[in-house]
Amino acid sequence: MILAAIVLAASVADAQVGRRFYVDAGWQFNGTFSNGFAKNASGWGAYLEGGYYFLPRVAAGLFVSYNTNNEYFPKATYDVGGGSAVTTDMYHSIYQVPFGATLRYRFAWKKVQPYVEAKIGAQYAREYELYSTTGLYTSQWGFYASPEVGVTFHPFNRSNLGLQIAAYYSYATNRSQAFGINGLNNAGFKLGISF
Repeated sequence: MILAAIVLAASVADAQVGRRFYVDAGWQFNGTFSNGFAKNASGWGAYLEGGYYFLPRVAAGLFVSYNTNNEYFPKATYDVGGGSAVTTDMYHSIYQVPFGATLRYRFAWKKVQPYVEAKIGAQYAREYELYSTTGLYTSQWGFYASPEVGVTFHPFNRSNLGLQIAAYYSYATNRSQAFGINGLNNAGFKLGISF
């Protein structure tokens, strides 16, 4: 009787579509706002994350992503510090690399799997003022938090291969006194492949 209960519990626990782990990777479109340094949205981003469903609907995992946002300024005379100035055009660039832990809840474990996810971790950021002949930069670390909503679609039977689309908001505590940055707010969407 006990052996039959163990076998039944194991078969119920394994009744989900695909494996108990996931790996998602792809392209990320990111917009940074609420700062006066670089305001443009950009498609220069990528992400990788993976996790394990320790319950049929709840997974814990790890993530890393990369974003860069650029803003162009037309030709003018810019102060580059030390009593020097240069007449040229200029770019402001923000590079962000957040990484850390995830907690995901999926609403179904069929072929279509809508989910919500929370991410928490650290973020390395570097800001540049790029001129045609020189550049200034600063870098710092910050605390990172991000909620995300998305869906993965697994069209093939007995395969974990699928597609993912998600939207997110993130906040990081990165600060740069030199460039007037007091925290980094981002929002965007992701398109990728789920394994």
